Amino acid sequence: MVFDVIIIALLLGVAIGLLLMEIFLLPGITIAGIGGVFFAVGGIAYAYLHVGATAGTVTLIASALVFALLFVWLIRSRALDRIALKTDTDGKLVTPAQQGIRVGDEGITLSRLNPVGKIKVSGIVTEGKSTGDFIPEETSVVVIRVEMNTLIVKPKHVN
Repeated sequence: MVFDVIIIALLLGVAIGLLLMEIFLLPGITIAGIGGVFFAVGGIAYAYLHVGATAGTVTLIASALVFALLFVWLIRSRALDRIALKTDTDGKLVTPAQQGIRVGDEGITLSRLNPVGKIKVSGIVTEGKSTGDFIPEETSVVVIRVEMNTLIVKPKHVN
């Protein structure tokens, strides 16, 4: 009887640990969550089959209560604050058109455009895209079209 209680306690302890890890530490559905469910079902089934219906029901209620209490405690405690991501992003996309870059402006490639790379136009570094041809680094270019956040350019000497 004591051995059965130890087995049940170990199975449910592992199940609760794995399920809490799944909820708080591991993104998505992982092997920890699936394993936690199997350990929980195994522990409760073991209690019902080897100890009796009353012990199985007590095990089911006790394990659900312990899981709920630990879940609430972890949410309210500051233990998760050390590992939780709390970064706020306040940035916004500023398009080349909003920066004042227009069709016909001239610039220079900072990296090769094959077909996409970095260019500098009117002192602003942004993404540039060639019309399909490779444009080497440090080549003078002309803006022929302004898209959402990309400038379509061609080499200055090509008409």
